[in-house]
Amino acid sequence: MPETTDKLTAEKRKISKAEINELPLIAWEGEIKILESFEEMEAAAAVLANESHLGFDTETRPSFKKGDYYPPALIQLATERCVYLFRISKTETFDPLLPILESPDILKTGVAIKDDVKELRAMEDFTPSGFVEIADITVKLGYENRGLRALAGLLLQGRISKAAQVSNWARPELDDKQVRYAATDAWISREIYRQAVAERDRVTKA
Repeated sequence: MPETTDKLTAEKRKISKAEINELPLIAWEGEIKILESFEEMEAAAAVLANESHLGFDTETRPSFKKGDYYPPALIQLATERCVYLFRISKTETFDPLLPILESPDILKTGVAIKDDVKELRAMEDFTPSGFVEIADITVKLGYENRGLRALAGLLLQGRISKAAQVSNWARPELDDKQVRYAATDAWISREIYRQAVAERDRVTKA
């Protein structure tokens, strides 16, 4: 067994759905900005270009018929103080965000991040850089679960609501549940990474 895992055996490394459901609900309660036009996207991108770490996620309208495909409808980027929701189903482009998505100097952290990036690249070709898969870090720390909800339970001791997960993200107006859900996922993607790296650093120094 790896040395890092040996040092962590006293801590919880796995969590069940039942255990997650017993945890207190956590959600992003800070500022949320919804960007629905190209001009709004440009202005927000100029602000985000100054950040060094962003929580990253996307949302896509679900398909219920075999063969149906929908492109991502929303890109979420979270800073320490604000979560930005880019409604790319309305702008039909995310070109202003490309310098951020291609920057090696701006960390973008998330879970199952390769799938999200692949879907975005199918919409608009770009060279992704600075993306980090959180599960690659947590697996080395001995955590068995790889999903966002489970890792939130293990590392943040909280439960994320999934009530709005299977909903139409391309609808004309997002409802409050969708907005809160999308913002929380991006925020959690930032916070879990920070917790995982802090734990990794503690183990390294021990």
